[in-house]
Amino acid sequence: MTAVAPTTGTADNTSPDSPTVADPVAGTATDNSATDNSATGNSATDNSATDNSATGPNSANPNSATDRGRRPRLTSLQVFSAVLIAALLFQRPLAQALDGSTVRIAATVFVAVCVQALPFLVLGVVLSGLIAAYVSPAALGRLLPRRPALAVPVAGLAGAVLPGCECASVPVARRLIGQGLPDSAALAFLLAAPAINPVVLVATAVAFPGEPGMVVARFTGSLATAVVMGWLWARFGRPEWIAERVRRRAHPASGGARWWDFLETARHDLVAAGGFLVLGGLTSAVLNVAVPVSWVEGLAGHLVLGIVVMALLAVLLALCSEADAFVAASLGSLPLLPRLVFLVVGPAVDVKLFALQSGTFGRGFAIRFAPTTLVVATVCGTVAGLLALGGAR
Repeated sequence: MTAVAPTTGTADNTSPDSPTVADPVAGTATDNSATDNSATGNSATDNSATDNSATGPNSANPNSATDRGRRPRLTSLQVFSAVLIAALLFQRPLAQALDGSTVRIAATVFVAVCVQALPFLVLGVVLSGLIAAYVSPAALGRLLPRRPALAVPVAGLAGAVLPGCECASVPVARRLIGQGLPDSAALAFLLAAPAINPVVLVATAVAFPGEPGMVVARFTGSLATAVVMGWLWARFGRPEWIAERVRRRAHPASGGARWWDFLETARHDLVAAGGFLVLGGLTSAVLNVAVPVSWVEGLAGHLVLGIVVMALLAVLLALCSEADAFVAASLGSLPLLPRLVFLVVGPAVDVKLFALQSGTFGRGFAIRFAPTTLVVATVCGTVAGLLALGGAR
């Protein structure tokens, strides 16, 4: 016959040898060997159970102190919402303050840079997502020679298949490094893709009719810049100069998981690069209105100074590689050689690209890579112009 324990608001599952400890908080008896904590009221509490629910009014979450100590994190969506609300509230004062011609020109340049670059940035992140989701590191390894000295020029020539500007090549180069491609080869692709693709070369031919040497010189100078920078990185570059997050390899999944990998990679790269594109566009807009046109026109009789100034101007203006040829063609007072250097330097390094590289590969990489690229591109563009154009003209 089984004895039934009296129900007095306490569930007693203890064995005769089980010690009980008084709970000073709720006045309950605590059984260290109990396995049932489902009773309520003054029930026994099992210290080995996994249920952390409160048993009394004085019970507290052990993480509550940490939660109270943490400050709420400000997100980009909250900042955007605050800026939008402020713009709506102060619409009239802002319109009056921004009514100057200089501000309108800067706003036009900013919108033009972002609108020109955004489609190619989207193209780049789409290709980046496809590489991450559908291309394995082994497949990439089979496409290039094993020796870095040969892999760099092959990767540079492969840049001709990407019809876009430098905004598209940055996320693709990042994904190539993440999938195990040598850094030197990926960087050669990064520099060659926006400068030697067919769209850019056709635009150059249209902008300079009757000057086929400009097309040849631009292709040669830009490819030489990419290859020389790749070789320099293979010889002197260090892996720690590139941010560790770039080397996080995305392993291709199977079936429907690949589609989600593609979407997540493309979304991540677009958000990461889009903000720096806006920053570069703002910098370009300010510099466009700050550099007087008369300074450029006064360089007609100074070839060396013209080369240096046009190289720096290409960095500051941050034009799209598919539109810079028409800007260079409009500077008819300058010789062809400085304008060629402008076309070679622009797709390789500018303020917009510097911002994108800083956000993608790390600030340490951009600080080392950009100045070296500027020097190499200026030299390669000058040499290619002297050879293809038949001298300094």
